[in-house]
Amino acid sequence: MLTAAIASSDLDSSAQLSAALEQTGAVTSVVQWSIPAGRLPNSSAEIPDVVFLDLPRDPAPFFVFAAQLRRINPAIRLIACSAAVPTQPSLLLEAMRSGVQDFLAKPIQADALKKILLQITKESQEKEYPSQDKLIVLMGAKGGVGTTTVAVNLAVQLATFARKHCVLLDFARPLGNAHLLLDLNPKFGVRDAVDNLERLDSHFLAGLLTKHKSNLELLAGVTQPEEWQSIDVSLLDRVINVAQNSFDLVLLDMGSQFSREWSSILRMARMILIVAEANVPSLWTLERRLVALKGFGVETERARMIINRWHKGDDEVLQSIPKNLSRPIFASLPNDFRKASQAVNLGTPIPDNHNNILVHRYRQIAGQLVGMETQPYVKKVSLSSLFSLSNKK
Repeated sequence: MLTAAIASSDLDSSAQLSAALEQTGAVTSVVQWSIPAGRLPNSSAEIPDVVFLDLPRDPAPFFVFAAQLRRINPAIRLIACSAAVPTQPSLLLEAMRSGVQDFLAKPIQADALKKILLQITKESQEKEYPSQDKLIVLMGAKGGVGTTTVAVNLAVQLATFARKHCVLLDFARPLGNAHLLLDLNPKFGVRDAVDNLERLDSHFLAGLLTKHKSNLELLAGVTQPEEWQSIDVSLLDRVINVAQNSFDLVLLDMGSQFSREWSSILRMARMILIVAEANVPSLWTLERRLVALKGFGVETERARMIINRWHKGDDEVLQSIPKNLSRPIFASLPNDFRKASQAVNLGTPIPDNHNNILVHRYRQIAGQLVGMETQPYVKKVSLSSLFSLSNKK
């Protein structure tokens, strides 16, 4: 069901249109705004799904108002209701510039009104899960479990081993630091994308990205915590959709902080990889994350668990996880503190020296995500090690 608003300067006309909307049974609420407006809504959350512009003889103030609404919420559906012939070039041009997408002739016909509302409802339902085959979200069960490290190294393997055109969106809060792990110096980031939604398309997005030598591309995160206060999370799905139109795979690092306002993005994802460690605080939080995702309307089978920094002493704990959470572990990453720490400090992905089980595990996960087979890991023994073993005999 849709929410609607009527922008009008004629109380009688507005009341008639409101009654007609309620009679369609296709809207849950109707708000009436007087033009000229005393104030604009403060955020996209205050703007209904559909706004009807009840145009008078001079429609200019209405088109200005419509353009302002679109700047606040680019996803809004604007419908102009006019007694004038909608094929007049001047009227059509002004309407298009302000973001109007549909015209209804006055007096409004009930059948025409209901038809357009049902069409909008159908389109919104089709867009609810727009591209579940490209978006992969990485989320930390709690802070400090290495979510960004996993996101960066997995993205690099998808770009190199799987040879996918891949972008990493750094939406982690309060700060994004994926660029530090890739030794990049981005000029632009997520804030620039949100501030320019009216111009955001594949070409504009490409100008905001920073390319790594692995061919992975990055949309950098925020550099000041207070920047998130001016970013409307509900607008980030538009950034994601543009990225999905340009890339084979879109990885999204959302860190460990999330709330209900992220639910639409989480429902868009083909898969949600939750990074945890094999300890009580991490697994306790992981369990509650899974419950929260279900409450947000996310299909539970799309959530996968990655255990980071695993070592042999964790085996007993890991064996209990599928039983306690009613789902298997998707992957585990061995604890190689020295190599992981060195890579982070150098600002590079974990180096592939052909004898690194951690890189091999990232490659396996990348292969699982794109349906590629990987060779089993075989530890290579150096000649010096062989001589050492023979001497011991």
